[in-house]
Amino acid sequence: MLYQTENRHGGDIYGGIALDFSANVSPLGTPRSVTDAIERALPELYRYPDPYCRTLVQTISEYEGVPKNFVLCGNGASELIYAYCGAVRPKRAMELAPTFSEYSLALRRTGCEVMRFALKQEENFDLRENFLPILAREKIDALFLCNPNNPTGRLIANDLLEEILRICREKNIALFVDECFLSLSDGGVDLTPSLSDVPQLFILKAFTKSFGMAGLRLGYGLSADEALLRKMSAAVPPWNVSTLAQAAGVAALGDAEFLEKNRTIIRAERPWLEEKLRKFGFWVCPSQVNYILFRGDVGLMEQLRARGVAIRDCANFEGLTSGWYRVAVRQYEENEQLIAAIRSVGKE
Repeated sequence: MLYQTENRHGGDIYGGIALDFSANVSPLGTPRSVTDAIERALPELYRYPDPYCRTLVQTISEYEGVPKNFVLCGNGASELIYAYCGAVRPKRAMELAPTFSEYSLALRRTGCEVMRFALKQEENFDLRENFLPILAREKIDALFLCNPNNPTGRLIANDLLEEILRICREKNIALFVDECFLSLSDGGVDLTPSLSDVPQLFILKAFTKSFGMAGLRLGYGLSADEALLRKMSAAVPPWNVSTLAQAAGVAALGDAEFLEKNRTIIRAERPWLEEKLRKFGFWVCPSQVNYILFRGDVGLMEQLRARGVAIRDCANFEGLTSGWYRVAVRQYEENEQLIAAIRSVGKE
């Protein structure tokens, strides 16, 4: 747990929050298939969890189309980030700015120097071809990418990803790609088929966002590098994936209908929400996933929180300042309530 330190993330709704737009989780919540699986697993709580996650690993292997020895499960994506950094221990790594903060936090624990490639607002924070010569020139041991990027909601173009893979393979750069939001995006390219050809590649995935399982903590990593996965496994406690989480993961991967319903809601609601935010005069980054980055008035988060609405203040993302916010795309009724709350702030 956090102890006498600031929570740097969204999702802290424990204090009078009725509407949470700060965490980018499934707009439909948790599927019934998952809660039913958890209920069926309750009689097994007196036993230790399967330390090898056998059934879950088999299910992930079939779902992703990879060998079982490519799969490592963890207690949420964040545990795997820290385990990866502890196993690779790069001396110099590169990430984008802005991007998810946990990469650099985990890297700094190992004493790694972190350099950043700045994304530009006038380019919608897209990663572009001018990144490639810098990647080829800089002497780095690891590259961290988030696709789609958090908090910008922008996907990396397929041809650019191919070039990044080529450079990392040729220069033996460890490539960490966070795909936790990819299943909710507008057709982003999954790099899983590249695993066998690029042993430097590690892909991070999680159940948190797509299947509304943030409170259960379950993620997994994919890599052809068995030595890396052994080091990562040795860095975490045994029984780190609970019996309930394992059962939930198996059930979630079998519920393709739920995932498609989530995508349908996001595709329908996101343009409406972006349009309403722009009408307030906010600059809105065109999103390709289930959350929206925008620049509004300083103090908006506090004013909305006083109304029982939580949004993500993005001032602690490298490259962003006060006045930058991120909101999740929820169901229509909730999105309407968010817009109404922002409108009421403007009338003060």
